[in-house]
Amino acid sequence: MDLTIKKNIHLENTETRSFLADVFYMNAEKKLPLVIFVHGYKGYKDWGAWDVMAEKFAKAGFFFVKFNFSHNGTTVGDSHNFADLEAFGNNNYSKELSDLGVVIDHFIKEPQVDDQKIILMGHSRGGGISIIKAFEDERINGLITLASVDTLERFPKDEALANWKQEGVYYALNGRTKQEMPHYYQFYEDFEQNVNRFDVERATEMAKVHMLIIHGTQDEAVEVKQAEHLHLLHPNSELFLIENANHTFGAKEPWTENDLPKDLNTAAEKCIEFIKAKM
Repeated sequence: MDLTIKKNIHLENTETRSFLADVFYMNAEKKLPLVIFVHGYKGYKDWGAWDVMAEKFAKAGFFFVKFNFSHNGTTVGDSHNFADLEAFGNNNYSKELSDLGVVIDHFIKEPQVDDQKIILMGHSRGGGISIIKAFEDERINGLITLASVDTLERFPKDEALANWKQEGVYYALNGRTKQEMPHYYQFYEDFEQNVNRFDVERATEMAKVHMLIIHGTQDEAVEVKQAEHLHLLHPNSELFLIENANHTFGAKEPWTENDLPKDLNTAAEKCIEFIKAKM
């Protein structure tokens, strides 16, 4: 069987703007489970080892999709860099959920896809977005979180929040690119206006899906106790901890090797095993 890779497929979202997606799959006679990878904060589809991971999932028998959120700072002309910081500053959770809906709607119709086997796999903040979508969209059968947050209420507090409101923007330094990444106050306003919808705890409890929660014990960005919390909330979940793994499971940008880092490979193999057993 041949591996098919289609990069930078243009998707249109009338609620946000156009964005790009990639697909990886093996040509097969039978229909394939659809796995959609949802990147996190300051993430994008071409970051680090995500291409290598996508190939591993495809060769294991899945129709694997990864995509850029429309307002993650990349553009349809430049999917590898934060070339549009204005868009980044205007991102919010409503836009991300809308984009994810467009991705599901588009790829569930692919002739190679088994529309009864739809799995979301979210990393970091993308895990929280995936949890909410899995609760909202009954087409989702499986949910995998990688180093996921257990809440989307990750904003400045008290005086810092008041300053944000007054100034209209605050900046976060991207340690890798050294860019000052803007966050406009509309981000917080969107959260406040949809606070019940964006309740990750409630969505975790209510989502009627098989759930796998993967986390590294040395995650420097999201504490492992958040994974343990998600596991307690969901009655049909499995918790898989990887000893000494960090937030990106050993991957970094750029990733120049042909193989996955050890911890990310362990995570990917666990995901594949989980999907084949539960779907």
